[in-house]
Amino acid sequence: MLLTARQRWTLLVVLGAGLVLIALDNSILYTALPTLTRELGASSTEGLWIINAYPVVMAGLLLGAGTLGDRVGHRRMFLIGLVVFAGASLVAAFAPNPGVLIAGRAALAVGAAAMMPSTLALIRVTFRDDRERNIAIAIWGSLAIVGGAAGPLLGGLLLERLWWGSVFLINVPIAVLAFAVAARIAPPNDADPSKRWDLVSSLQIMVTLVGLVVAIKELATSDPSWPVAVIALIATVGGALVFTRRQRRLPYPLLDLTIFRNPAFLSGVLAAGFAMFATGGVQLVTTQRFQLVSDFSPLQAGLLVSALVLGSLPTALLGGAFLHVIGMRYLISGGLFVAAAGVLTTLYGISAGFGWVIGGLALAGMGLGAVMAVASTAIIGNVPARRAGMASSVEEVSYEFGNLTAVALLGALLGAVYTGTVELPAGAPAAAHDSLIGAITTAGSDRGILDAAFSAFDHGYAVVMVIAAAVLALAAAITAVLLRRYGPGSASSAYDSSH
Repeated sequence: MLLTARQRWTLLVVLGAGLVLIALDNSILYTALPTLTRELGASSTEGLWIINAYPVVMAGLLLGAGTLGDRVGHRRMFLIGLVVFAGASLVAAFAPNPGVLIAGRAALAVGAAAMMPSTLALIRVTFRDDRERNIAIAIWGSLAIVGGAAGPLLGGLLLERLWWGSVFLINVPIAVLAFAVAARIAPPNDADPSKRWDLVSSLQIMVTLVGLVVAIKELATSDPSWPVAVIALIATVGGALVFTRRQRRLPYPLLDLTIFRNPAFLSGVLAAGFAMFATGGVQLVTTQRFQLVSDFSPLQAGLLVSALVLGSLPTALLGGAFLHVIGMRYLISGGLFVAAAGVLTTLYGISAGFGWVIGGLALAGMGLGAVMAVASTAIIGNVPARRAGMASSVEEVSYEFGNLTAVALLGALLGAVYTGTVELPAGAPAAAHDSLIGAITTAGSDRGILDAAFSAFDHGYAVVMVIAAAVLALAAAITAVLLRRYGPGSASSAYDSSH
């Protein structure tokens, strides 16, 4: 059934609302985490998993969810995902302890995994015209950026007035409204019972991702537990090997590895992962730095990193609209390079002046906006419609993998550099050696302890920002090579709407 133009764009708004919810929950805890861990009494490890339970579980389920959506229908999967997401939000909002909150975050990931591939797959089958679809995907990509970048701002705003559970409770009315509208106007459910969903493959990829996060966390600390790190690395490599071998044997694989042979598709996947790595890492460490060192409130820190949104929105929308003119190569590779320059400018602003910080974040947002919008087109436009769910899942895994790797690696590295470089006065409390929060809590008015702690934290912040910029520059070089045939005027899609 063909939808009218009004129905198509209304559906896009509804799908965008679901996407914003998913993206918000990836980043809304960046400003809320200090308050949340203090009020729940969470340890540093529990704090890590309060954040990482969501992207780890979602990434582990996304591939299976995309294939399951192809089997049972993406309309049905989107509606089921909204229901699960709303219920899990209630659990997380009223969690009495860290364990329940981590479980609630994992349940949120189940709902998000059901929804997310369906949002892009429904766009793929609803918007038949290539130009119109490019614009719709650009809007979709810009909403993903808005949700992720607005998370810290919204979290800070809510914490100014309400208790920490409000950062989850806000999901419920949006999910209910999106369900009501989607149930009315979404295209009929297009199920394909011939498709197979493989739970074993989903578990294998989840073991791989969890092992990778644990390994990164251990190896990035100043005093790693080598047995834990080795076991985690074995789980990561072993899980990846058995998953790959299983996909090659299955008649209906969870992931058809041949789709990566398309250079535009591969570039889109890499660009999405690298862009989210930089976005998640920069937001996390910047909000923490300005709250802890510069005494910003959660709201002020959220307002600061919202400069990413101001920079990203114009390029995300214009990139999709002018993709056929500018070309995929310049938008993806060039956008990554601009983002790297923006990250370095932000770091320069720590010593040069606050205006440079804001300008650097806006510049990074400009580059990332173009990358994320066009990466989605590169991915979904270079597979046939029958693989829309699988392609959507691959993109979302790339996003979540980039985000969880940034949190696990850059967050742990920030702490490791602090503990490895801090030079405190004699007699300083032991807690001041462990973390900046420990130093602030125990130092009182002792400026010697505080100045030494702030200096060490800023050293760690500089290391993290340089690494984020280097990753973006590397991604720009790789995608420039892969997309050498996708310059101005070249086709962005290998498949037209008839497939």
